[in-house]
Amino acid sequence: MIPTTSFGPADPGLAEHLAARQELVEQRLREALDVPDVFIGATSQHLALAGGKRLRPLLTLLTAELGDADQPQVLDAAMVVELTHLASLYHDDVMDDAALRRGAPTAHAVWGNTVAILTGDLLFARASKAAAALGQEVLVLQADTFVRLCTGQLHETVGPQAGDDPIQHYLDVLSDKTASLIATAARFGAMLAGCTPDVVAFQLADDVLDLVSDGTVSGKTPGTDLREGVPTMPVLLLRARAAQPGASQADLDLVAMLDGDLSDDASLAAAVAALRAHDVVRETRALAAAEGRAAVAELDALPEGPVRSALVDFADALVDRTS
Repeated sequence: MIPTTSFGPADPGLAEHLAARQELVEQRLREALDVPDVFIGATSQHLALAGGKRLRPLLTLLTAELGDADQPQVLDAAMVVELTHLASLYHDDVMDDAALRRGAPTAHAVWGNTVAILTGDLLFARASKAAAALGQEVLVLQADTFVRLCTGQLHETVGPQAGDDPIQHYLDVLSDKTASLIATAARFGAMLAGCTPDVVAFQLADDVLDLVSDGTVSGKTPGTDLREGVPTMPVLLLRARAAQPGASQADLDLVAMLDGDLSDDASLAAAVAALRAHDVVRETRALAAAEGRAAVAELDALPEGPVRSALVDFADALVDRTS
């Protein structure tokens, strides 16, 4: 289980220190997933062994550098964040009917939906148990984050209600489903220093990644969200354009294509290529960049130095992950 994030602080000393701390987090993660039951051990370790960027625990370690970063509780909190993220992926892949995750078959593709869901539940339980050992403040924040993760997933599942702005609804979903755990990762580390930067650009960049990647970057099948009808910002922007008076025939045709049968690979590839070439992908990138700038602005109160610079680079890396 080796982190594969391309992000690294520019300061050599900080980068070396974080790399050593990341390995300690990995050791804790291996211990949390190592159980006597052979079958449960295999299902629990499935996604962790596939790798991953480990962005969330890295953020916990990074914000901890603003205070007493060598506290062992920081490592445990970083492990809790990654364990929570892994648990959510088991559930996400079932709901999205995704075939690949991190370049490997998803758990539900290997063992079926029931095993995948129960494994996700088990990992959530282990994360909660580990959080409880870190004190009430951490446990309450973990519970609040879990509520937001579920709230975001529910709102995404049922969609916007009558009178709701679909784009604002989607951004609210991202705030709960994606940004909440990233913000918690930062808060876990920053509890030692009193700084709580929030990050909300990650999923907007992921929307673009779903379209522009060939699968080797994301580890997912390109266009999975399109095939499953999962709302993404490029599609929402396209639908908003098509709903305007005087919408172009090209936009209307593309919406019709997306609403058609994308079950076979050729149709899906054609839809991905058409949407990939549309201006709404560029607009989504711009929105992600704007959210990244807003996150960076939240760091202005921090003292200048390598940690603050690394946090700025971290926000930039989230946005630039599609380039």
